Amino acid sequence: MIEESLAPGARVCEVARRHDIHPNLLHLWRRQARSGVLSKADEECGFAPVTIASVDGAVVASRTAMGVGPVIEVVLRNGRVLRLPEGVAPTRAVMLADALEGRE
Repeated sequence: MIEESLAPGARVCEVARRHDIHPNLLHLWRRQARSGVLSKADEECGFAPVTIASVDGAVVASRTAMGVGPVIEVVLRNGRVLRLPEGVAPTRAVMLADALEGRE
């Protein structure tokens, strides 16, 4: 997103809107990239264990009926629960999970 926002003719607000983030966050990341705080890491990718649990016999209110839409619920290793809308971008989900687990 940072590279995209730095392209000739690109506007931060349009790039942010396209990726469903607030423009201030993209401005922060751009400043951090310029100062060297953010850089392209050559880290290996990994997988996190995922368990899909059923709700045996429980009646769960439909979020669609409440106007929220389908939600994905992820229980993180530290016990925190991350609830995301069904269409969330995987990169954004990873970023949020990392933040909630205290990883940078």
